Amino acid sequence: MLTVKDHNDQAAATYAAVDGQYWIEALRDGRHVLIRPLAQADRDREYAFIKRLSPESRHMRFLAQISEPGAAMLDQLMDTDNKQRVAYIALVHEKGDLVEIGISRYAATREHECECAVTVADEWMHLGLGTLLMDHLIKAARKNGFRQMYSVDASSNAPMRDLAKALGFETHNDPDDSRQVIHRLYL
Repeated sequence: MLTVKDHNDQAAATYAAVDGQYWIEALRDGRHVLIRPLAQADRDREYAFIKRLSPESRHMRFLAQISEPGAAMLDQLMDTDNKQRVAYIALVHEKGDLVEIGISRYAATREHECECAVTVADEWMHLGLGTLLMDHLIKAARKNGFRQMYSVDASSNAPMRDLAKALGFETHNDPDDSRQVIHRLYL
């Protein structure tokens, strides 16, 4: 098994070769990840990422049981414009490749309001990645003029509840579905 230093050293050259805007962030265990805007070239990575999620994590992300993302779903997930629909992907260096381990996204729902979501690969949970991804998303929403951000989640989704609380979101029961909660952040 690689040490944290070995992991970071091996990843450095791969991360440095990435074009465009990106950030290198340290997780709680010291490993570095690359976070950048989602690109159309990430379609296969996004598909593989969703397929690798546990059934429970897929259910928490989509609020439904899905075994495989279809073409229409992938089209919707890949549809970003960096203003009304923004997504940030977290990548890690793994055996010479960049592998998706998390994603955050928002989409405008009203003039100054957007719905957000964050998903972290099961084996990368509890390392602060969700917080890093959401921090970038919140900054983008503020920069793009949004005043509120919200997330609709299963009431049983304890990791999201904890993340929302740590980020300053208010949480209320969904009046239309007792199995769901709505987390809201005033930007």
